[in-house]
Amino acid sequence: MYDSLPLAQARRARPDTARPLTAASLRQFPRSSYVARSFGSLGSLGVALCLSASFAMTALTSVDAHAQTQARPKAIAQSTQSSQTEFEEEVVPQRYAANPEVDAFINDLVARNGFNRGELQKIFSRVVFSQTAARLVAPPATPGQKNWTKYEKNFLDNTRINGGVRFWNQNAAALARAAREYGVPEEIIVSIIGVETIYGRNMGNFRTIDALTTLAFDYPPARNRSERMALFRKELENLLLYARERSVDPFSIYGSYAGAIGIPQFMPSSIRNYAVDYSGDGKINLTTDVADAIGSVANFLKQHGWQAGQPVVWNIAADRGSQGLAEAGADGQPEPHWKLGDFIKAGMLMNEPKLDVGGALDTPVLIVDLPTPGQATQYRMGLTNFYVLTRYNRSFFYAMAVYDLADAIKAARAP
Repeated sequence: MYDSLPLAQARRARPDTARPLTAASLRQFPRSSYVARSFGSLGSLGVALCLSASFAMTALTSVDAHAQTQARPKAIAQSTQSSQTEFEEEVVPQRYAANPEVDAFINDLVARNGFNRGELQKIFSRVVFSQTAARLVAPPATPGQKNWTKYEKNFLDNTRINGGVRFWNQNAAALARAAREYGVPEEIIVSIIGVETIYGRNMGNFRTIDALTTLAFDYPPARNRSERMALFRKELENLLLYARERSVDPFSIYGSYAGAIGIPQFMPSSIRNYAVDYSGDGKINLTTDVADAIGSVANFLKQHGWQAGQPVVWNIAADRGSQGLAEAGADGQPEPHWKLGDFIKAGMLMNEPKLDVGGALDTPVLIVDLPTPGQATQYRMGLTNFYVLTRYNRSFFYAMAVYDLADAIKAARAP
């Protein structure tokens, strides 16, 4: 869930943030797509904090690759999920033993969280630097063009659609319960898990403490490098707290090269804040307990403002005037900050036969732009639930792919 560090605090959408749409206000906005840029969901720790699929799509968008939903780098030693005893090939041992920055970090943890200094020093003497993790999060030398068509194709495939139907059928009771208790549709939960790890197939084989320590203290040169290192240090702290709270060996936890863990790819802070024991066995296990993963995804979305029974997006009419207004309103802001009525009064038409436009004029909305080189940019109108999906991964591409995959899975499962 983590893919791409939004470095500014994202506020939850509120109806009172909507503002009128005027010709002057439309002209002031740049025509830029809000696609996750290196570290979209880790922004401000109150955002998603899960490491997910947009990291894996570096070549398709200019996002840092992250979730192991694509082919794993050759530098990673292959290991099974059940017996993870092999690490990445490129490691540097003892880099963090008697390291001044690490020692200062240890002192801070001792002072604020009551850790034993000696125990932490022993832990960091065993941590290894992962050159692979550092390389994979490094921003590309030449950012690629954002390509919605290519991006979505990688997730809207038979593997995830058919796999989603099987996953839904196998876990129908837990999904129905989560939908009832949290108000999040089954297909949305299934789709997120499908996008993140192909239903638990690709959860990553990096030792999490190595990956997080590397990125916390040796993040490669990048814009806002210091902010990113600070965020990874916070995640490293949460990993150590999580391990202590549950009496787990921190070296036994594996995940993506950016520190995301388990079936839903939660960062440690998200595990501590949003993960739930949904199977009722007295413990939270996002790696092998599918019910816990399902309940945790639903709880995460609910806690970030999911509105039960409400739509995610509306379709905009294809006429030139409506598309022009959509282009003008596509300012890249993730929160619903316009009102539907502003666009309707300006002449926009909607392609939503069941929508009572007159009764929805005060609905807060945003414009989702989905560019593809050489093609007309696609536009959709996002609502609060679309914004909530971007809290899982701060990317318009990601949220739209989740929504479209959810629709495809639901349709494939229908009688």
